[in-house]
Amino acid sequence: MAYKYCVAQNWGKDFFTARERMNFELSGHPGDVWVVGDNLYGAKWIKKVNGVSKTKDEAQAIVDAEITAVQAAYDALPEAEKQINQRPTNITLK
Repeated sequence: MAYKYCVAQNWGKDFFTARERMNFELSGHPGDVWVVGDNLYGAKWIKKVNGVSKTKDEAQAIVDAEITAVQAAYDALPEAEKQINQRPTNITLK
């Protein structure tokens, strides 16, 4: 399947609907990055949410920067706090 990539801030209720989710694939990632199924419905959704289109490489760079920042914050925690949560892992976009 082909995908489109965009950045859009989730505003909550009705950012995406159940009906929309049935019409195209959608996954959210750190940095407000969204991977959207490349079809007519996905394109309409990107327009609805005022998504800013990105290339896959641009989207991956945004996700990587967000994950790196969270990992650095985790690494700076005291050992006792690290035992409560796991270190965030890298994400590779589809």
